[in-house]
Amino acid sequence: MRIGYDAKRYYHNNTGLGNYSRTLVNAIHSLHPEIETRLYDEKALTRTFRLGRKAKADGCDIYHGLSNEVPLDVVKAGIKSIVTIHDVAWRTFPAMYKPIDIFLYDKKYGWSAKHATHVICISESTKQDVMRFYGVPEERISVIYQPVQQLFYTPMERQKAEAIVKEYVDDEFILTVGSINARKNLLGMLKAYAKLEKRPKFVVIGNGHEYRKLCEKFIQEKNLKNDVIIIDNIHEGYVLQAFYTCAKILMYPSYYEGFGLPVVEAALQRCPIITSNVSSLPEAAGNGAIQVAPNDIKTIASSLNRLLTDTQECTYLGQKAYEHATEHFNPEELTNDIYKLYNSIL
Repeated sequence: MRIGYDAKRYYHNNTGLGNYSRTLVNAIHSLHPEIETRLYDEKALTRTFRLGRKAKADGCDIYHGLSNEVPLDVVKAGIKSIVTIHDVAWRTFPAMYKPIDIFLYDKKYGWSAKHATHVICISESTKQDVMRFYGVPEERISVIYQPVQQLFYTPMERQKAEAIVKEYVDDEFILTVGSINARKNLLGMLKAYAKLEKRPKFVVIGNGHEYRKLCEKFIQEKNLKNDVIIIDNIHEGYVLQAFYTCAKILMYPSYYEGFGLPVVEAALQRCPIITSNVSSLPEAAGNGAIQVAPNDIKTIASSLNRLLTDTQECTYLGQKAYEHATEHFNPEELTNDIYKLYNSIL
């Protein structure tokens, strides 16, 4: 079997889509070395209009678009195709996107969902969105959760983690990880944090533009500049693992996620979690987290206060989160689910 992969983000993206691409392809190599792979890092025109024929000419049995799209010639090329849809945030959270981007995403990603031989959705929530917005029948969709980088499954020694984190923050801290945009709800987290009776540091790992400026304005107005630490240049998995290991709490009350990878990464380090009760986050967190409405600032703040003073509950939640993550997001099982899907469509 020979599989062609769109490798644009495999090579050029250091965050979610890139991590998904690298983790999946590397796991296929490791667990199923009999599969031949072709990684295509093509210019935009080739990737959009000619890559189906190129993969067919290279003898690929299946083309797998790892980040929401397959080339427009994939049907005429006569090659089986799979597209992984991560989310449809441009539809569920349109205020974050320019109208032209929504139009283009609907054309490219919507077309891919409708015309690929099969669709992988990385959560049940995303599956329901794809069915609702693009009319894809349920029998053409498989929910296969996003695999987590293998390193997160091996606990890091506390002393090593503390030494890594000390380069950035030398104090107890609450953590959040992710792009700084309206969907991730950092401003809501800051409002809850400002209500705390006693505040450890608040570490934000991520970057953004206009929305970040809005958050920084709030930090300035509430005199939190010595308490909130924004770190925008961390891409190494082991550094993130160290932060999850040392954090008092992961705060992640996002409005919408295709999967919620930081929740699972933190759960694997037994970090207590506060997250949202919407979109895919209940799937990612299970019963191992406090789930709140993302706009309920009062409840987020009271949950933070409770966890910061109740070590027993923190230990309990951390263990429940770990059990949920290891049961539902086993990397070998997820890789084998993809392998079985490859075989089933040939």
